[in-house]
Amino acid sequence: MAEPTVSLAIDGIRFGYNGTDVLNNVQFEAHSGELIGLIGPNGSGKSTLLRLMNGILKPRLGTIIMEGRDLDKMKIDEIARICANVPTEFSEDFNLSVKELVALGRYPFSKGLWWDTNEDEELVTEAMKKYGVHHLRDRLFSELSSGEGQRVLLAKAMVQCPRVMLVDEPSAHLDLRYKLEVMEHLREMLSGNVTIVIASHDLNLLARYCDKVMILSKGKIVALGTPEEVITPEMVAQVYGVDVVVIKDEDGIFAIPRRTRREQS
Repeated sequence: MAEPTVSLAIDGIRFGYNGTDVLNNVQFEAHSGELIGLIGPNGSGKSTLLRLMNGILKPRLGTIIMEGRDLDKMKIDEIARICANVPTEFSEDFNLSVKELVALGRYPFSKGLWWDTNEDEELVTEAMKKYGVHHLRDRLFSELSSGEGQRVLLAKAMVQCPRVMLVDEPSAHLDLRYKLEVMEHLREMLSGNVTIVIASHDLNLLARYCDKVMILSKGKIVALGTPEEVITPEMVAQVYGVDVVVIKDEDGIFAIPRRTRREQS
């Protein structure tokens, strides 16, 4: 069996704000066809790492290699033809309809002023139906609920036909049904040899659907492996200061919180 293709290689990344390091010597590899979960406490650097991987931010030290190319030497449109970014929030200043916003995902592939081809139209329609927003296609994005808006952003990323997809808190505003549906859709995308990195606080959701889980704490990767290897009572207590019970069944593992580990005064 052929070795899996390395689609992302992060080597020795350092980054900070106002002279304070947020990420310190971060390094890992992501392979084609993998769904990787990124977890960690607030302020651990998860969103910052995603912004570095999509080229929005530049590392102070280290390199990010995407499909064999140094990200620092790639143009924004070159990155966008490979990598789709799904932020937690999107500016409502763009007075666009749902369909217009989803169609923006095809912009990196336009060859002129207009990019609305029959193929584009089919991709946009398929994505809106898959993420349950087709009935909202004529509504303004600014009029949507947080959960509806999140599904629109996922549809926009889907029409980019990415080979790398970076998703920040995909389930933050979704109800239970859509949390599961979104993760199922993302797993379906892996069959196209897509690499997906998801940052989330939902340990159980990532444990259920991800091939690997990576834990960031104080700007460093403290664990990387399968959910069973990483999400353990000892590791959760170390990183989050919370006692949990980890239960295994045929679908994987589940972490049930019991109490915080408050320091005794």
